[in-house]
Amino acid sequence: MPETHSFDIVFIGGGPAGYVGAIRAGQLGLKVACVERGQLGGVCSNWGCIPTKALLAGAELYDRLKHDAKEWGIEADNIRHDWSKVISRSRGVAETGAKGIAGLFKKNKVSHFQGHAKITAPGKVEVHTVPGGGESSWDPTRNAAAARSNQLEHTINAKHIIIATGAIARSLPGADFDGDKIIGAKEAMSLKTQPKELVIVGGGAIGMEFAYFYNAFGTKVTVIEMMDRLLPIEDADVSKAIEKSFAKQGIRALTAHKTLAVKKTATGVELTVAPVADEKKTQTITGDKVLVAIGVTGRFEGLFDAKAVPIETFKDHIKVDRKNYATNVKGIYAVGDVNGPPWLAHVASEEAVVCVELIAGHHPTPIDYDSIPGCTYCHPQVASIGFTEQACKEKGLKYKVGSFPLLASGKARAMGSTEGFIKMIVGEKHGEILGCHMIGENVTELIAEIGLARRLEATAEEIIATMHAHPTLSEAVHEATLGTQGRMLHF
Repeated sequence: MPETHSFDIVFIGGGPAGYVGAIRAGQLGLKVACVERGQLGGVCSNWGCIPTKALLAGAELYDRLKHDAKEWGIEADNIRHDWSKVISRSRGVAETGAKGIAGLFKKNKVSHFQGHAKITAPGKVEVHTVPGGGESSWDPTRNAAAARSNQLEHTINAKHIIIATGAIARSLPGADFDGDKIIGAKEAMSLKTQPKELVIVGGGAIGMEFAYFYNAFGTKVTVIEMMDRLLPIEDADVSKAIEKSFAKQGIRALTAHKTLAVKKTATGVELTVAPVADEKKTQTITGDKVLVAIGVTGRFEGLFDAKAVPIETFKDHIKVDRKNYATNVKGIYAVGDVNGPPWLAHVASEEAVVCVELIAGHHPTPIDYDSIPGCTYCHPQVASIGFTEQACKEKGLKYKVGSFPLLASGKARAMGSTEGFIKMIVGEKHGEILGCHMIGENVTELIAEIGLARRLEATAEEIIATMHAHPTLSEAVHEATLGTQGRMLHF
């Protein structure tokens, strides 16, 4: 017989939305549970944000020792890498994080249930066993029938159900993932053997990070992007700079190209691609494997019966009211990637916290979806917030731009990291911060200053009046802001 439990809130999913929201609920004194069918931390901690950054950190170190050591007066001849250790270090970093979350659950009195959740009615969740547990639970092909065939272990009654199940990689039509030759990000970060040639379909953040990682360790990489530039959601100047940098690094990029077909061969894969403007001009691209990174879709297959629990969906995501993250079914909410873009871990966490605080009767500050920082951790790094210059034009905004090259930064020169720039966009009349776009060393850390500035409705003059320590990379933000007034001091 299954055990029955009662809670104020039950989170379904233990990723950056589920575990953070559950901890916040515990802090507020609510009785809370979290159901996770895989490892705590979800994709982000186990197969996304954290382990990929561990891989990228290794790639940067290896790349620098191999190509720049002599410039630093360091003798580092015959630099080699052990692929298995590169991968195992990343896995170790991920495992440490999962254990830490379990400790935080205990500290905040969050009850953790391992298994597959199914919402059978408003206020009621069943928890079924998952054969094999752990890694097997990440299989995106697991369907509702398979879940129902598993043993029912727990029934949870809860006043509020918060869906935080995240998203899964979207596959190319006619080229389903096979975990071997046609892979997604999960497989890309744990391959037992390093491919000699890798084709990446998708020039967004995930594709770009893996392109840098594999190229740094010696894999021949080709990126195919359907839009006319890499990182197409970023400012055009940033896209231009990253394309130039990647070409210099030896990464081949085919922008404005469409993947028409993927064929598995005895030795790898064969892709038929063509310009978007003329699909008759095809060419064949070969590789050991193809990494498909063309976006994600909400993960909620087998979570609820649409007849018993008619949760409304839209474009493969659960539809919510972004004011409180409620679905159309009373008492059921959805936060994070499962409710649609932007698909970012920090957004997921903030949505979960806001949702919980509203349930608890608090009055949290709503999320400003125009002020969400976006970061890509390839090298050079890319970070942005607010409007691009193109968006300002489309909105009819009058603006001024200041752009400061890192080559003119004393700290960047000292670090030997002069590639890139900081670009500030401010309102012409009042100097409000409309957007900021960065490419270069550690810019994913620098972007937080602009996030705070936008939250506080700061102007260019207030950033200029804020003293920045010397020598630091953050001085480049100060200089770029000075540039919006024609006052740059070092360029």
